[in-house]
Amino acid sequence: MTANAVSPDSEPTASVMTGSEATLNHLRTSAPTRAERLYLILAGLFLGALVMTNAIAGKFFVLFGQELSCGIIAYPVTFLVTDLISELYGRRRAALVVKAGFIVSVFVTAIVWIATLTPIYDRSPVTGEAFNMVFGLLPGIVLGSMIAYLTAQFLDVQIFEFWRTLTKGRHLWLRNNGSTVVSQVVDTVLVVTIALVLWPRVDGFEETTPIDLETWWGIVIGQYLFKAAIALFDTPIFYIGTAALRRWIAAEPAHPSVAS
Repeated sequence: MTANAVSPDSEPTASVMTGSEATLNHLRTSAPTRAERLYLILAGLFLGALVMTNAIAGKFFVLFGQELSCGIIAYPVTFLVTDLISELYGRRRAALVVKAGFIVSVFVTAIVWIATLTPIYDRSPVTGEAFNMVFGLLPGIVLGSMIAYLTAQFLDVQIFEFWRTLTKGRHLWLRNNGSTVVSQVVDTVLVVTIALVLWPRVDGFEETTPIDLETWWGIVIGQYLFKAAIALFDTPIFYIGTAALRRWIAAEPAHPSVAS
């Protein structure tokens, strides 16, 4: 064997690796940076909150006289996270997470839809009627959420960046609240209309029924007021989180350790 020969079972050395091989080898051996780890965590929080929002949206409760869907519990997290990603990583990274959320939601909906179509076992602890009552609305909720959330999230990101440019990076509270409050008008009207008025008319399940106009109005107003209040409430969280995360990323050691 000559001095330059390479064993087929050995890792390629830097001198013989192609550009793509060197890149892949770097990904395998280098530790993820703090910025990479944080982006992954924020994206995971966004996707988890989005899926939970759709999964629990069929249950309603009343708070201070306003009808609210349980989906409202997790949904504000998605807008806080996209604002954090926009501030720390820019509009393109935020838009990428939004697109990933769309793909994940379609996947979850497909699985649930298949589950509703499978024959029920006569000894199943959950009856077909109960399952359809809980999950029959999910495809409609996801459809409405996706149309609403793609529209509202992209609107949120665009407004956020517009205010960021207009104020030259100042007045963080303005772009955080302004982008979310405006985009939520579009989001709330679309998701309630599609998920709770239109979908129950075409889903084929007797267990699901469309809401009337009075209920629609009450839910839209209640959902929007709650979202607007949360947007104002999360402003200090956004300020503190942005400052803390920037310091944490900036304090990363110059030479990250090699991944094991």
